[in-house]
Amino acid sequence: MKYILFICAGLLLIALVELPYGYYTFLRLAVTIGAVLVIYIEYSKSLNFWIIIFGIIAVLFNPIFPIYLRDRGLWAVIDVLCAIIFVSKGLKTKN
Repeated sequence: MKYILFICAGLLLIALVELPYGYYTFLRLAVTIGAVLVIYIEYSKSLNFWIIIFGIIAVLFNPIFPIYLRDRGLWAVIDVLCAIIFVSKGLKTKN
C-alpha cells in the first residue's frame, strides 16, 4: 500500500507540468483509487481523520462526476497539498 500512496503523490506532482488532457483523466482515476483504498483499509480499523481527508480527495478527483476548477493555479495548489497528504500517509503506513 505504501508504494501506491507514493505513486499517487508522484502522479500529482507530475500534473504540475502542462500535459495532454488524457493524463489528467488518468490522474483522476489513479488518485481516486488510491484514496478509496486508504478509506477501505482505515475504515476496517475505525473512523478517523484519514477517512475524512481521503474522502474529500476521492470526491474532488472522482472521474465519474468531475469537479472542474477552471483556474490551473488552484489545481496546482490542490495537487501539491494532496501529494503532501499522500506522502505523509505513506510515511505513517507500515506496509
